[in-house]
Amino acid sequence: MTKVLIWITLIIAIGAIVAAVVWNPLAPSIASTELKTAKVEIGSVIKTVPANGVVEPANEVLLLSPAPAIVVGIRNGVGSKVKKGDVILKLDDRPIRDKIESIEDQIEVKNNNLEKTLLNDRNIRVDLAYNVEVKKLKIASIKSELADQEQLLEVGGISPAKYEKTKQELTLAEKDLETIQVKNHIRLKQLAAEEKGLKLQIEIQEKQLTQQKELLYKMIIRAPSAGIILEINGKEGEKVSTDRLLVRMSDLTRYKLSASIEDTHANITKTGQGVFALVEGTKLAGKIGTISPTVNDGKIEFDVFLEHSSYSKLRPNMSLDLEVVESQKDSVLRVKKGPAFGESKKHNIYFKESGKALLKEVETGLSGSEYYEIREGAKPGDELIISDISSLRQLKEVELK
Repeated sequence: MTKVLIWITLIIAIGAIVAAVVWNPLAPSIASTELKTAKVEIGSVIKTVPANGVVEPANEVLLLSPAPAIVVGIRNGVGSKVKKGDVILKLDDRPIRDKIESIEDQIEVKNNNLEKTLLNDRNIRVDLAYNVEVKKLKIASIKSELADQEQLLEVGGISPAKYEKTKQELTLAEKDLETIQVKNHIRLKQLAAEEKGLKLQIEIQEKQLTQQKELLYKMIIRAPSAGIILEINGKEGEKVSTDRLLVRMSDLTRYKLSASIEDTHANITKTGQGVFALVEGTKLAGKIGTISPTVNDGKIEFDVFLEHSSYSKLRPNMSLDLEVVESQKDSVLRVKKGPAFGESKKHNIYFKESGKALLKEVETGLSGSEYYEIREGAKPGDELIISDISSLRQLKEVELK
């Protein structure tokens, strides 16, 4: 009899353990410290191809047109000696000034809308809080009335039906309070989202305004250093296009790059094309200048003129790795590249939210050297896990420890 009881106890214990495993499985989890994340932001996505370059003293400087415009004045002609900062020629900047004025008006309107939204937010919060207090006072009143009716019911001074009706009123009032509190919570979230959206729009337009003001400054072509003007490619009243060579001048205080690239990339090797030079971990921006008409050993040779051509770490005959811009998109949603992304345009990516990793679909566009363009599936501020955690691909949700 004792052995039977032991076996029965053992079977019950095993059953309890199995039930605990089946009905309370451990939630899948992963340590946050093992993950690399990146936030979705607005910026540029640049796709490049490799090239090589050698630093040389710059005997010439090429000044290009920053935008389509009409030449309205030439201050210093061919052969003139100029000092750093001297004006060589001026381009018509009225269209850019008009655009700046338009953006400033739009920002002012949006700032006004934001101020109205904030005031409306405060007003709505007061109304919502007032409504909740009214509901609470009503509940307190009904509870007091119900307590009085309880005493009357004990001595027969009130009918049970009236007492039950008051209890029902209390239940309805409490449910009404609960409903209005939920609605208030949703409304407050909507107000916060509206405020955040307006601030984001203002931020984007302020960046555009900064870019236009920088462009406005560039519409006056100035000598970047002391030198002699060798050529002016344009005359007063003539319309010039973006990146058209306007001025060629000598400059012995700066450097240029003598570069080469595989001839398979001839389609992007054009005057004015963007280039990045990698100098001891720093990227220097530049543009392609003169291109050799002949191909040597399967390579196209060209000059690169850097924006910071007097960079302190540049040395004559220094060999550099270059990146020639193949395609570029500005002011788009982007995220840093990582092994979590595959080869296709649609990816299942984990989003880091409130201590969890949630699996969502993201569609990418242009794949740059450092970033992916985000077309759909994410918004600014979202934090994506870009580490390779393919072992969890089938899980919709993962706890982060």
